[in-house]
Amino acid sequence: MTPHEAAGEDATYVSRIRADSTVDNGLSFWCVADNLRKGAALNTVQIAEMLINRKLLKERAAA
Repeated sequence: MTPHEAAGEDATYVSRIRADSTVDNGLSFWCVADNLRKGAALNTVQIAEMLINRKLLKERAAA
């Protein structure tokens, strides 16, 4: 998976997981995601959580 291939995807891709001998219990891996999509989604969730915590937005009742 390349950054170009991940563009427009919601998923985060992780591959090439290997032990990193330079650090105790370390791992080395390749991770790629569309930062605009992933970042915007996380920001939206954090804003909603803040609004709920400040009682400016009510949680939706479970279906």
